[in-house]
Amino acid sequence: MIMRICIQPVGDVDIEILNFLKKKLQDIFGICEILPKIDIPIYAYDSIRQQFNSTLILKSLPNVCDVILGVVDVDIYADNLNFVFGEAELFGRRALISLTRLRPEFYGLPPNKDILKIRALKEAMHEIGHVLGLMHCENRECVMSFSNSIIDVDLKDWKYCEKCLKKLRDRGIYISI
Repeated sequence: MIMRICIQPVGDVDIEILNFLKKKLQDIFGICEILPKIDIPIYAYDSIRQQFNSTLILKSLPNVCDVILGVVDVDIYADNLNFVFGEAELFGRRALISLTRLRPEFYGLPPNKDILKIRALKEAMHEIGHVLGLMHCENRECVMSFSNSIIDVDLKDWKYCEKCLKKLRDRGIYISI
């Protein structure tokens, strides 16, 4: 089954990162395209927290593809969490990632596009995994393992482990990894 993945830039997002994600996701899932940019919904901003509510942004994404991956470059949070790297609709169609906390410079380090790209791919694969019905995985190297910090993101691979791949295959989802 070939899936159509659409990348939805929300606000200003680095085109180099979007093109990298498009190429990688196309290789893995089959079809991937970048949609025209949309604005971040102003009502998603929490002025007290100085962050954006990821759930409100997620719900604002158009439901136009098999999977729609929103990409923002603002700091996001969900529920009572201090922050999230992303959010997705389990068994839905929409997923969202933020590049802000994936950037080395967020942690006081020099900018590094290569590190940012691989972190973005990991978070994209993780959130798309949720859309495809995968839960968090206990295998710390699996991309579906929960990331509580950037260290957790860096420790895991960008791929699904064999157990998660089997769950996808059992649902008729075959990908190229």
